[in-house]
Amino acid sequence: MSHYFRVAIVPLYLFLCLIFGGASAAGYWANLFLQLVGLLLIFWALLVERNTPMGMPGRQLVAIMGLLFLVGILHVVPLPPSIWTKLGGREEIASAYALIGQPLPWLPISLAPDKAFSSLFWLIPAVAALLGTIELGAFKASWIAWVLAAVTILSVGIGAMQISGGEMSPLYFYDITNVGFAVGFFANANHQATLLLGTIPFVTALYLTDFSKGRSAQRSSGLLVILAGTLMVLAVGIFISRSLAGYGLVIPVLGGSFLMLQSRRRRVPRWATAALGAVALAAIYVPFSAPLGNNLTSDEAKTYQFSRYNSFTTSLEATQDFLPLGSGIGSFVQIYRRYEDPNVVEREWLNHVHSDYIELALETGVLGIAVLVVFLLWWFSRVVRIWRAERPDYFARAATIASGAILAHSAVDYPLRTAAISALFAVCCALMAEPRSRVRRDAAVTRNEARHLSAD
Repeated sequence: MSHYFRVAIVPLYLFLCLIFGGASAAGYWANLFLQLVGLLLIFWALLVERNTPMGMPGRQLVAIMGLLFLVGILHVVPLPPSIWTKLGGREEIASAYALIGQPLPWLPISLAPDKAFSSLFWLIPAVAALLGTIELGAFKASWIAWVLAAVTILSVGIGAMQISGGEMSPLYFYDITNVGFAVGFFANANHQATLLLGTIPFVTALYLTDFSKGRSAQRSSGLLVILAGTLMVLAVGIFISRSLAGYGLVIPVLGGSFLMLQSRRRRVPRWATAALGAVALAAIYVPFSAPLGNNLTSDEAKTYQFSRYNSFTTSLEATQDFLPLGSGIGSFVQIYRRYEDPNVVEREWLNHVHSDYIELALETGVLGIAVLVVFLLWWFSRVVRIWRAERPDYFARAATIASGAILAHSAVDYPLRTAAISALFAVCCALMAEPRSRVRRDAAVTRNEARHLSAD
């Protein structure tokens, strides 16, 4: 029984994150619950010893996560005036102390240290999902995929009822939400689209895994029909979400899933991955270049105070001022107000840049950018190895597609700020680092081809 609980803990926690972790600016009690449960999972993962040693990709991924936390901790450590006054964007603070005749105190890098601590707590679900998968080492990728597929289909159904119920529908779970859109378990329709995109390759992996077991032709045909029907439901969900990024990314996600089907028994040729990358770039470019009402590249975007165009340009201006170490984790809201035009300020306010990369650069400076570059190098190297492997690992390939869609969407939104998407992304990275089917099969061959599967 303990073995089955150990195997089920990550899928169960992912289920909770997908159900309760759909908002970043709302749902505090739900997110607090996920953080408390996540802390228990983290402690358990760190205390339980693996039965087999962790592979190098897993150790590298844990090290990168450690670097991210180190950057966060450095931002709340008080520094002497001789250091913090030389950092970008601190001139006004030093002048204020001089104006009131007070000596300069020791201050941390972060201009909002209380927000920095709370931001670190918001990382708990992702860390718990990652360590629960890698450190425990006992999981079934198929269980993770089934949980993801079941919750996603349910979320599409809820989204459809939200639209049919109108703006007063009781099925909107958050006070701050996209009323009139199909948001499902989320507060933001774009994040609902991100979940749907991430589910498509995992549904494909479920079909390929069952197909590879040599089932009967009748069973395989039935599974193919189920796969096609599920993909249709997900496609409808993306359509009714009305997310431009979802519209653009669905093409490369479907292309990657189709490539999984076509290359199920052989190595993927290099030209295929290059072609898929070109299609992905084109698919992402079209929604933000065509006159589809986007608020980043359209002419109207420059005149709308809360458009992505103004958010990006203003935040990039602030980023330059706060180099090299940034303004501090969680300080965006406080800093952005200093750069807004006072003649157009309203009661509404931006809670995020709507680009995780720009917000990371603003708040963490060169240190955060360096950690991001290291992670992206790790991610690209794992993508190449997974897709060029002699024997395909379907769930690892699905994880590369899903995580790639999340990374792409993060350029124009903040899906990783929600516990749901951050946990999904962490699980994807863990599957890329620790593909269980490969580990177990290779281990069996090494042990004189004994047909034994370890509990790890």
